[in-house]
Amino acid sequence: MDLWAPQSASIGGDLDHRLGELAARPAVFSIHLTEGEPYTGRTANLSRRFARLLGPDRSRSRLLNLRSVAARVEWQYTASWLETNLLLWEVSRRYHPKNYRSLMRLRLPPYLKIGLSNPFPRCYVSTRLAGSNGVWYGPFRNHARAEQFEAQLLSLFQIRRCQEDLAPSPDHPGCIYGEMNMCLRPCQQVVGREEYASEVLRLTEFLATGGRSLAEVLTQARDQLSAEMRYEEAARIHRQLEAVERVMKTADELAAEIDRLNGVAVTRSVEAGAVELWFFLSGCWLHPVRFRVADPGCTESLDHRLRAIAAGIAAPRLSAREREEHLALLARWYYSSFRDGEWLRFTALEQLPYRKLVHAISRVARDAAG
Repeated sequence: MDLWAPQSASIGGDLDHRLGELAARPAVFSIHLTEGEPYTGRTANLSRRFARLLGPDRSRSRLLNLRSVAARVEWQYTASWLETNLLLWEVSRRYHPKNYRSLMRLRLPPYLKIGLSNPFPRCYVSTRLAGSNGVWYGPFRNHARAEQFEAQLLSLFQIRRCQEDLAPSPDHPGCIYGEMNMCLRPCQQVVGREEYASEVLRLTEFLATGGRSLAEVLTQARDQLSAEMRYEEAARIHRQLEAVERVMKTADELAAEIDRLNGVAVTRSVEAGAVELWFFLSGCWLHPVRFRVADPGCTESLDHRLRAIAAGIAAPRLSAREREEHLALLARWYYSSFRDGEWLRFTALEQLPYRKLVHAISRVARDAAG
């Protein structure tokens, strides 16, 4: 993305007049100093914030004042909490490359990771996307929610919970989970790599399909047993199906296999009569699309215009670090009590729900118009 296109001004004798012309609107700003790194931040009221930071110096005040050391100021108005966070992230990365995460308090959300590089993979909660051979499911609101989902999920599959690097041997002491038949016991060579890998495959398919892979198998088995009047067995399978449903209910709203985490956020725009479309594909933000709701020079329907936009976008290639931050910014916006706009999730761009998107655009545009 390249969102930073600020207005700027040099510090001069007419500074107070220039400050008086600023709008009382949300913005991201950067104050370049005569020495050292710029002072960057976000504000809900740019006029008031600059008046405090760059107004006449009141030596007895304990509030920060940069008037005497400022050389140049930059600012860019924003129209949504999402735009503010993405823009602040970009500006902070540009001017504070060493510590921008801590400056903007960007917390990496937790994921459930299945590390496939191990011959006997296991699940664990992690905030990192390091390593190429693995499956990540999330993001979750916090560690507690991720650990709760992990515990519920593992009750459905016989995947090991131990953290040791296994050296399978018949003499291995095993653990309580093996004794309770909640693990296939690869440590004791009860199963080999292929059989254990098949169970891991069932788990990854479960996550990729949002639980449907297992739910469909159980539903078919239950219906078949009911048709054969084997009601006790059908009831047992039905309880397993209910367990699957309970597990999926413990997953947070955004949680998905991150390669399949796709959606679009619809937010207000700084331009009147328009909204911003923020597409999120395979765990990455794309550059926003400014969509004019009532374009007098266009006779095409909203649906047709949206299809043309979707046909021209593709997921970018990002480093693991950048992808971590894109997902963190999504989680920060979506799980925040300050969330504005609307979020539409879809499994693939070809399955974008255009009718719902048209309705979301209309609602956001109507709210912006007041």
